[in-house]
Order: sequence, then C-alpha cells, then structure tokens
Amino acid sequence: MSLSGNHLYVSSVPSLSVENSPISFGMPQLVLVVDDESDIVDLVSLNLIEAGYEVMTASTGRAALEKVAARRPDLILLDLMLPDIDGFGVCEILRSTEATATIPIIITSIWRSAGSRRLGRELGAFDYLAKPFSPDQLIDRVQRTLAAQVPPVAEKKDAKASARTAPKRRNVAV
Repeated sequence: MSLSGNHLYVSSVPSLSVENSPISFGMPQLVLVVDDESDIVDLVSLNLIEAGYEVMTASTGRAALEKVAARRPDLILLDLMLPDIDGFGVCEILRSTEATATIPIIITSIWRSAGSRRLGRELGAFDYLAKPFSPDQLIDRVQRTLAAQVPPVAEKKDAKASARTAPKRRNVAV
C-alpha cells in the first residue's frame, strides 16, 4: 500500500473511495468510455456529446479505476479487451467496492458469445452491447440504462403518501 496525494494505492490499484453524488437534474450526465482503441473512443465520445452527455475516457482498466476514484460517473461503457486489467476484472473491482457498486456498466465488446454475456452479467454489468454497434443503438442503450437507474419522482411521492394513509390491519378474534 502507498499513499499518493489523495489516493490510496493497494497493489497499484487506486482505492475507490469516491463520494456517492446524487443525480443532478439539469446537468449533463457523465459517461466514462473505457476502450483501448482510440478510433472507437473518439466515435463513441462524439455520439454521446452530441446526445447531450458529458464524457470522460480511459484506455486501460487501471486508468478507468483511477478516473472513477477521482470523479464518479453516472454510467460506464466498458470494453472487455484492455491491455492491463480486462473489462471483467474492472467490473469485478467496481462491484466489490461500496462506493462504486451501483454505477451502471454496459459492456461493449467484439465477443458475442453467450458465455461472455453471462459472465458480464454475473459480474454486475447492466447490459452488453456487441461491437460493431450503430450510434442509435449506443444512445438507446445509454438512455435506457440511465432511465432504469432513476425512479420517477411522482412514484416516490405516491409511495410515501400511500404508506401514510394506508389503514392499519388489525387481527380481531371472534
């Protein structure tokens, strides 16, 4: 273990003690794009920015973990074939840390096998998007994934109201 600045490094992997920040309405949601192919990163980033998202990028698994430790993204697009820690390893590390366990992850990979999809889901990925994919598919998956993470405000209020007004049940012996 070593301490460098505000980061604690354990076996060269930064501590993932990020603050859980609430979703800010009206501000662009932050998507971390993790891929070692710069052309893919550029195209995916361009499409996300055009759709109104803020983007940060990483080209290795270690860099992705460092970015998450520095600033918690709302969603991660994660390639599996990375030069240091593969996408499965990154997913497993993120899911094992309380501060990052709830960040939705969409795996993006050329691997199309059912086994890869199943392993990704077992390790906590929300979705799996096989390459190549269209910009429309990308944006649709990102929007659906982010929408699934935020419960509608009206439902929250209705649930609280019904809990307060629900009649109490009583057992009556006759």
